Amino acid sequence: MENLENLKSEILSKINTVADLKGLDDIRVSVLGKKGQITDMMKGLGALPLEEKIALGKGLNILKSEVENAIEAQKKILEEKALNEKLATETIDVTLPVRPETQGRIHPVSKIYEEVAAIFGEMGFDVADGPDIEDQFHNFNALNMPANHPARQMQDTFYLNNDPSQPFDMDTAYVIRTQTSGVQIRTMEKQRPPIRIIAPGRTYRSDYDATHTPMFHQVEGLVIDKNITMAQLKGCLYDFMKAFFELDDLPIRYRPSYFPFTEPSAEMDIGCLKTKT
Repeated sequence: MENLENLKSEILSKINTVADLKGLDDIRVSVLGKKGQITDMMKGLGALPLEEKIALGKGLNILKSEVENAIEAQKKILEEKALNEKLATETIDVTLPVRPETQGRIHPVSKIYEEVAAIFGEMGFDVADGPDIEDQFHNFNALNMPANHPARQMQDTFYLNNDPSQPFDMDTAYVIRTQTSGVQIRTMEKQRPPIRIIAPGRTYRSDYDATHTPMFHQVEGLVIDKNITMAQLKGCLYDFMKAFFELDDLPIRYRPSYFPFTEPSAEMDIGCLKTKT
């Protein structure tokens, strides 16, 4: 037991005088590690007589506990010392500019919407809005698309049952709008001419391949007034394209086309500028 007291004094002296955390950990390994002094002594207890084994085992357990407590206490002291030294040597220059932060950006589609609305707004157009879920009258019937029209087939249009408690009825089902033209119908129902609106919004069709998605964005325009001609429509679209693409010389072509709800109907093509070499 006298040897244990001497060993204890020696170990505690090393722990209390160690200079840094690395040195403290080295002491821990040399004393309590797999090949440490106390560990080796505990391994040799089996070869001792019973009375000596009990007495020495008790003393070793007490020594081990005291050493562990001493190491933990010294560890806290050394950690605090290391922190204070670090705080004393490290400084922060508060005059430096702050780190840059990543800022959000407007989504490209939203940006296009804003630009389109701004250009048509300068021409005197108002922005009209309507529901994404429409009844068949506003989405089809009022646009000269009768019940047998191809656009009204299940493979082209998303239908919703307007009464989930009842079986699906094709005649009364709602649709997720296939175009924003329903906004034009609703505007004409509520407002007397003159009318000058654009109707931007999401539209949905049961169409999905490499060049199509089930949801896309659309902007429609409607003008109702006296003495409105096709020439004014062409001029309006031409002025919009020049403003949108910021080009004064933009080749544009109009082609006759068929749409069931407009007459006469045409499509506009945008050409490429030719440069001289």
